[in-house]
Amino acid sequence: MSFAEALAAFDRHLASERNCSPHTRRAYASDLSQLAQHLGPEARPESVQREDLRAFLAAGYLRLRPASTARRLAAIRAFYRWLAREQRVGRDPSAGLSAPKLPLRLPRPLSVDDCEALAEAASGPTSEAVADPAANELEQLRDRALVELLYGAGLRVGEAVQLDVRDVDLLAREVRVLGKGNKERCVPLPEAARQALGAWLTARRAPGYQAEPLFVSFGRRTRGRRLGGRSVRRLLARRARGAGVVDHVHPHRLRHSYATHLLDMGADLRSIQELLGHASLATTQRYLAVSAARLFEVYDQAHPRARRAPGPRAGARTRRGPGRGDIDSG
Repeated sequence: MSFAEALAAFDRHLASERNCSPHTRRAYASDLSQLAQHLGPEARPESVQREDLRAFLAAGYLRLRPASTARRLAAIRAFYRWLAREQRVGRDPSAGLSAPKLPLRLPRPLSVDDCEALAEAASGPTSEAVADPAANELEQLRDRALVELLYGAGLRVGEAVQLDVRDVDLLAREVRVLGKGNKERCVPLPEAARQALGAWLTARRAPGYQAEPLFVSFGRRTRGRRLGGRSVRRLLARRARGAGVVDHVHPHRLRHSYATHLLDMGADLRSIQELLGHASLATTQRYLAVSAARLFEVYDQAHPRARRAPGPRAGARTRRGPGRGDIDSG
């Protein structure tokens, strides 16, 4: 079997059996295609040795970030494990390859005030308002509903844009979400999100729009079609500017804010795991470190006995605050 045939079959496996997102499939396809190019046109998957994979990873070590190298290794491992299960290779050459150590990067949530300002700004006109006043009003209702849903239910952007109208139950105050690994969960809707979604659903029944997608586009060429993830990112950035939010705002940051604010208000970690759809509790535990860092920051700023001479506070080296980076998955 040639590399091209194996990669095509592997992509079908990712789509049909593992239900991977298009983003994951594109990333894996890119990494594995680069591996095939590195090995040369005559190489076949079953002839690859561990030293070949080491050489490929080493070739990109200096020019790629550790996270990109780790993703390359994850793609190679998934590919060869699948080939081994399908008995298309005698042994897995990726076994034993070690991934680079990644720096600890904590989520960076927005403040509650910034989230509220963003939701309020989503109801107003934008500098890029469409010419049709009726469509402009619909756009404002859609944007408010989308922001309230992302922050109020903590959805991934891919989960939000794939929602259909039938997935929202306003009477039960919940939304049915299909998450990673084709796992379905029901997430409760706060009152603000329920009202915003109700106003949008009432308005979006205008003729000319698809019946199924919950969120549709108002672009000249894509009018009435399902809203895409990139459009949501541009929409949030535009609305954040209108709200005067200085920090960079993207969909996953609203998800981080949702989880952190729930934890700050006393929600238990296991419940947050279920709401977020995390397969592992370890993924959710990142928010404990964020909340602890926020508590120490508030204490240092507010308590009169906390003010010290310049220098690291005792114990600070073991805690990392939310300013150390951001996480776009999970």
